[in-house]
Amino acid sequence: MNNYNSLQQITIDLAGDQISCHGLVQHYLLRIESSKKLNAFLEVFADEALLRAKAIDKKIKAGTAGRLAGMIIGIKDNISYHNHLTEAASNMLKGYRPLYSATAVNRLLDEDAIIIGRLNCDEFAMGGSNENSAFGPVLNPYDANRVSGGSSGGSAAAVAAGLCLAALGSDTGGSVRQPAAFCGVFGLKPTYGRVSRHGLIAFGSSFDQIGILSKSVEDGALLLEIMAGKDAHDGTASALSVPPYVEELNPKKKYRIAVIRQCKEAAGLDEEIKELLNDTIAGITADGHTVDIIEFPLLDKMVPAYYVLTTAEASSNLSRYSGLLYGHRTKTISNLDQTISLSRSEGFGKEVKRRILLGTFVLSSGYYDAYYEKAQRVRRMIAEETGKVFEKHDLILSPTTPSSAFPLGSKMDPVTMYLEDIFTVHANLAGVPAINIPAGMHSNGLPLGLQLMTKKFDEVTLLQFAKYILKLTKPITQATV
Repeated sequence: MNNYNSLQQITIDLAGDQISCHGLVQHYLLRIESSKKLNAFLEVFADEALLRAKAIDKKIKAGTAGRLAGMIIGIKDNISYHNHLTEAASNMLKGYRPLYSATAVNRLLDEDAIIIGRLNCDEFAMGGSNENSAFGPVLNPYDANRVSGGSSGGSAAAVAAGLCLAALGSDTGGSVRQPAAFCGVFGLKPTYGRVSRHGLIAFGSSFDQIGILSKSVEDGALLLEIMAGKDAHDGTASALSVPPYVEELNPKKKYRIAVIRQCKEAAGLDEEIKELLNDTIAGITADGHTVDIIEFPLLDKMVPAYYVLTTAEASSNLSRYSGLLYGHRTKTISNLDQTISLSRSEGFGKEVKRRILLGTFVLSSGYYDAYYEKAQRVRRMIAEETGKVFEKHDLILSPTTPSSAFPLGSKMDPVTMYLEDIFTVHANLAGVPAINIPAGMHSNGLPLGLQLMTKKFDEVTLLQFAKYILKLTKPITQATV
């Protein structure tokens, strides 16, 4: 069977009776079985997916199938799926089965998507390498000695390796885009509020957004179109109408693009990524678009502000996991304080505990004004300055990551790891949409990515220009599992 790169290819073969949904699921199940070493899937819903595929095949023959018939999708382990294990890759939630599905999941199922399994991730989505999972790291499908990226590393690796056609992830500071860059797939983070967060296990509530990993812009656009929109279960979900993204993928004008000098000339930026960025700028300019190199002096404030604010929100969100009402409970019980302390110490991993402690510290009396309140002011300044850029420009172009995927275990120092987010946290701090574009291959055989950002709720422009940039870049070679 073909290794499909888009739902359109699958739909054509389904219509011509060259394949069936049941056969397609069997194909992906075989690939998952042969790729276990990647550790991308925590659980595969084999029997359930096969039964659903048979039912959808009947709907296709009857002409009643939804828009996602033939879409085989995996979901990150922090996105709720009714009566299925959803553990956020943490021992704290071991055995948890939600009583409802996330709104995004329900909307995909309503259009006949087939969910084939749940995907590994950094514990509670806290990490940039997928080395913080309680179930072990996800390996990069291009090089098993490299990280897949995080926190949605399982989602990125599964799509890149052809274990599913697309996947859902979550993006708090780059957790969709960074692993997408490391694994050579598209990674779309919508505007904050564009997709309901109902059913997404919270990390940083004012930053988190469900995102999409796919092999094509068209699939990302279709999945966004179906998932987006108002939701009575989420007060932060936007009530703005959802554009027909799939119908509006062709650029209709010449664009004005901003490139932040501090990103283009960042210390530590891999020379081949810098060359890729410069070549892309030259191609864009030669094609009649305008590229302006601009100053954005707040770049060095983004990572510190992001980690102050998200750890504070994590401290608050994860306080519910006390071992009394939610989460793991210790077997060593003598008094209330010890029960809570031991339950949390045993249930949470090292990185989650680090972020909870940091967040508790910045929210504590005597430090709140110095850290949390100051970081909120910096966030507002970043959002305002970003808005000013978009008054004159349609998009911001930058690298997605400073380097290609790094070796497993090579960045054990937390600060070094946090600096990997230097280009991605901008979109989350400003609440704007962003996408990783698989834009080329490094001489070391690993994929490279470029990032685009647009103003709030302008995913149409984001998707249009992402598709256009593909014409200027070299194709990504297929991962060898």
